[in-house]
Amino acid sequence: MDAPWQKYCRGVSVLAGLAGVVWSLIALPPFWAEAQVSSVAVRILVGEQFKPGTLDPIASRIDASSQLARWYPDLVRARALIALRSAEEALQARSLGDPDRKLAAAEDKLKSSLMLAPADAFLWLMLYWVKNERYGFDAGNVRYLEQSYAAGPNEGWIALRRNRLALAIFPLLSEELQRKVVSEFAGMVESEFTDDAARNLTGVGWPQKDRLLASLGRVNMVAREAFAKKLAYDGVKAHVPGVNLPERMWRQ
Repeated sequence: MDAPWQKYCRGVSVLAGLAGVVWSLIALPPFWAEAQVSSVAVRILVGEQFKPGTLDPIASRIDASSQLARWYPDLVRARALIALRSAEEALQARSLGDPDRKLAAAEDKLKSSLMLAPADAFLWLMLYWVKNERYGFDAGNVRYLEQSYAAGPNEGWIALRRNRLALAIFPLLSEELQRKVVSEFAGMVESEFTDDAARNLTGVGWPQKDRLLASLGRVNMVAREAFAKKLAYDGVKAHVPGVNLPERMWRQ
């Protein structure tokens, strides 16, 4: 006959085993989901394109497990990114569904993710974009752009999208934010995002061309020359500080 303490130990062991089973049933599905969905989110961030409609089933599966998913910040962020891409696709091809419905879903998920990670500069930028796409431009939305710069003022990969959006409303920005936008432009040139910087300058940034070009005075010479050559190749007459190109380059 077992001693009382042996029965007690067996009871504790059984309870511990049951607790482990219950925990695995609750926790493992989100872990598996997080791995799968996070992989998709990474592919979205690097700009990978998906076949039309590919993301909708994934978004639906995530929403079905939303009560569990909300405890996993990375999964919540991934949900927001997938909803965002789905909305972008719907805007590009109306046949994919109601764009406004998908923009509303993206806005909701972006806000949920920012509640868990308020220092996410990219999500603040995307909330600014979604708000404007959904309701039209509103000066009140600029605060989301400001939050993005405050959270990540020197994020090169974010700058590729943010700088263009900021330059489009440059006169409406505070002087402090204008300085950040100009500095970001110079950083793009410094980091040799030459084509993107050239598009920003010759596009939405053209009214600010003098200020933007002047900001390149502190950029390393190699990057400045590459940028000047890109402008010359495109037939754009603009002086990059400290760079004197041969006249023949302007005739290409």
